[in-house]
Amino acid sequence: MSEPSLVAQGLELMIFGMGVVFVFLTMLVFVTNIMSKLVNKIAPVQEVAPAPARAAVPQQGGVDPQLLKVLSAAVKEHRARQK
Repeated sequence: MSEPSLVAQGLELMIFGMGVVFVFLTMLVFVTNIMSKLVNKIAPVQEVAPAPARAAVPQQGGVDPQLLKVLSAAVKEHRARQK
């Protein structure tokens, strides 16, 4: 009786390994979905209204003076470092 060739053993090992990975990933998807549904039942997501953001530009159409100072200082600092 002859032993299977090295190529046949390699193919067998490859198919077995790919099968194990496929089964593991399939189980992982199902378990993750089950856990997601369980967590949503135990602690449902609460809708929170977003806090109103402070406008960087005032409603009058001008530029915020504080923002202008900060940007001016940043530009001066950048130019000073470039020299």
